[in-house]
Amino acid sequence: MAAVVSTPTVSNIDTMARILRNPRVTEKGTIHAERSAYLFDVAPNATKHQISQAVFSLYKVKPRMVRVVTVPSKRKKNSRTGRSGVKSGGKKAYVYLKKGETITTT
Repeated sequence: MAAVVSTPTVSNIDTMARILRNPRVTEKGTIHAERSAYLFDVAPNATKHQISQAVFSLYKVKPRMVRVVTVPSKRKKNSRTGRSGVKSGGKKAYVYLKKGETITTT
């Protein structure tokens, strides 16, 4: 059964950009990108289906699979001042594409 996807409007693109916050550029993410898997920071309330739709509307590629990971917040101590604080957590998503498809993130 094929899904019907409409062309994105301006407000729809803004909503999708809020779901996919930014590409997560790390060494592990770069290794995955060589195998058509991309890593994004996403909104904490985003679902796999919403992430898949956002990737399709912003990059015009249909994801094969989406995996979501919750990143826990961590307590950190500043070595210079001695003050402790909290490094905020969040949510990240691994977006897998078909072999040969790419996303250009700038």
